[in-house]
Amino acid sequence: MNRTGALAVAALGLLGLGVLARGRWPGSAPALDCEPGAVRVVEGVAVCGDGALPSAPQRLLLGQKLDLNTVSESDLARVPGVGSSLARRLVREREAGGRFRSWEQVADVPGVGAARLETLQATTELR
Repeated sequence: MNRTGALAVAALGLLGLGVLARGRWPGSAPALDCEPGAVRVVEGVAVCGDGALPSAPQRLLLGQKLDLNTVSESDLARVPGVGSSLARRLVREREAGGRFRSWEQVADVPGVGAARLETLQATTELR
């Protein structure tokens, strides 16, 4: 077999693998049939029903938002784009001035620019 034939066989093999992978790829339907607030964790696995409440990192992995007014500094530091110094400033501001009541108050914290505010709005909520 010449080089062109070998490349054709390899390309057909890759095409076949792609078709097989597409057929087995997970759909966009939720994996759990319960509301996000009803998700619990049993031995590290997310389930509906009984179990422990997900930790802050687990909530982020599940696509759930953290409460910016109650989240700990260490958990807030794990949010991508936040880091330990900004988490410290946010928690200190929250402790000094009380709960954040608006995103404008969050934006007033030094170090929270437009991009970080967008990240915080996507990963946290003000309850």
